[in-house]
Amino acid sequence: MRIAQFLYFFITTFSSCSAFAAHAFSLYDIPKYSAGFKNFDYVNPDAPKGGELFLANPDRRTSFDKFNPFTLKGVAAAGVDNLMFETLATESADEVATMYGLLAEDMELAPDRMSMTFRLNPKARFNNGDAVTASDVKYSFDILVSKGAPQYKSIFSEVKQCAVLNNSTVRFDFKTLNRQLPLIVGSVPVFSHKWAANTPFDQIQLVPPISTGPYLIEKYDVGRAIYFKRNPSYWGSDIPSVHGMYNFGRIVYRFYSDDLVRLEAFKAGEFDVVVENRAKSWVRSYNGPKFTSGEIIKRELTHSNGAGMQGFVMNLRHSQFTDVRVREALVLALDVQWVNRQLFFSQYKHIYSYFNNSELGATGLPSAAELKLLDPMRSMLDPAVFGPLPIPTSTDPPTSIRANLLRAKALLKEAGWEYRDGALRNMKGDSLEFEILDDDPGDVESCCRLSAQFTQARYRCQRTHSRCGIGAEKNGRI
Repeated sequence: MRIAQFLYFFITTFSSCSAFAAHAFSLYDIPKYSAGFKNFDYVNPDAPKGGELFLANPDRRTSFDKFNPFTLKGVAAAGVDNLMFETLATESADEVATMYGLLAEDMELAPDRMSMTFRLNPKARFNNGDAVTASDVKYSFDILVSKGAPQYKSIFSEVKQCAVLNNSTVRFDFKTLNRQLPLIVGSVPVFSHKWAANTPFDQIQLVPPISTGPYLIEKYDVGRAIYFKRNPSYWGSDIPSVHGMYNFGRIVYRFYSDDLVRLEAFKAGEFDVVVENRAKSWVRSYNGPKFTSGEIIKRELTHSNGAGMQGFVMNLRHSQFTDVRVREALVLALDVQWVNRQLFFSQYKHIYSYFNNSELGATGLPSAAELKLLDPMRSMLDPAVFGPLPIPTSTDPPTSIRANLLRAKALLKEAGWEYRDGALRNMKGDSLEFEILDDDPGDVESCCRLSAQFTQARYRCQRTHSRCGIGAEKNGRI
């Protein structure tokens, strides 16, 4: 009898441990931080707490009328989403596609990868003192899908359901075998059902959220400012994935009507930090006596994060783009070096990969591990896949825009497009036309330059308010 009891105890204990042994999940590799880690390497766990941080509206929002960042109607106050709401897990900043428990203490991916189970941290509390339960997670997921902004229905479209297994455990069941789904469900923000008890979730409301994040709304003045104070009873101060973060005692967002007013307010000392991502403003606007004296510090901060990609994306569903030679010709037609020098003050670098500036960025020849994956498909792949990394087009000597355009003209001729009757035409007489869509009322010079460089093609633009009737590259990085 005692042997049987011992075996039962051993089996159930072992099963319980193995079911929730994962403190983290990585899509590609073994997590960098092992179980029991104290904090992320890029965080100072001994950073002092207290003080105030004054910030400006971080985007186009010049006011706000609600505290709910998850619905489409209305404008949410800056800071509410990242200072007041937490998710089941959070990604680290020094790894690719890896998440660690936040509200969830443990997580487990099913052997068939068709479900992901999370067990909540028993310490997790809402800012009203209530414990976070599995029912709160399910409520948050269900209402985001049913009444949240449309993107949530799209983001979670491959999630069949969120099931409550017990008071502290939830399981997300998947509709399809999508390897990213564990990361997607780990990003579900959690809030209390009591928050929407008196006001419908999808209606504009200025009801402070009942959430788990480290800050509370101290006071606000619609159209002018919102003040956050650090929650003295914040439950997660010692959680490894946030330990050493959120140290300011108060964070204030001030709202300004336009960029010029905001810039002058910064120079006047009304807020502390501004991150500028427009080259023209960085070079021309951040100057003056306070910069010269060092009262205001202007500095470029080098980072090791993936830089992302910004540029033109050709829609392969349109027949004129299906031929790779046409796409290559259009790439050759854009003088990236001229655009960077003349329009962006030489502030940007031409990307070499979709995963630029990260460990996933392509370099040199395929490695042995990559060849192991590629070789079985060699007959189906372009031989260039097995060759050296393609070099981005350039007009720096000894090359030139003229040489690039001559090469582009030859490629277009091979693809069946020749210049006659005032346009590039194929054998049917159709002209090569395409539209450039842009939702940014900013710079249009780059597209004007593109047209000037390659006048044999005809471009149209959906913009009706553009100073250039041809089109525009989205303002920003090259």
